[in-house]
Amino acid sequence: MIQKKSFTVDEIKRKLEQYCVYQDRCHKEVEQKMREFNLIQEAKELILLSLMQDNFLNEERFAKSFARGKFRIKSWGKQRIIRELKFREISTYNIKTALKEIDEQEYLATIYKITENRNEVLNESNIFKRKKKLIDFLMRKGFENDLIFKTVNDIVTEEK
Repeated sequence: MIQKKSFTVDEIKRKLEQYCVYQDRCHKEVEQKMREFNLIQEAKELILLSLMQDNFLNEERFAKSFARGKFRIKSWGKQRIIRELKFREISTYNIKTALKEIDEQEYLATIYKITENRNEVLNESNIFKRKKKLIDFLMRKGFENDLIFKTVNDIVTEEK
């Protein structure tokens, strides 16, 4: 039988502080991490409260940095960001606040840029199949339908 190492509440709290300092975390991630330590409910609540009071755990800050990062680095659209934040059980208020971090002009420039790039690498001569592939790609990225159709129509018809 393997003996699990046991920690004091203070040691676990320090470990979780390090976990939160390394990168912004949401409550759900911290709670999952706490499950590894088999804590009683009172200790979990005490640690969570302490992390929030000391500003190691801040849901609004997490949501904002998540939205900025996923948009700038992975070129995700707002729908995908919303879906991922909801999956992490972030409040509607914090999701709306996070989406304000995305500049509208930059958002439009991004969807045009990634559509043009994707269009260049597609080996599809049939214009309808080409549009379908672009639309599917942009939907996976999480952009809004009306914006997708406008962008694809602008880009695919320009090359005739």
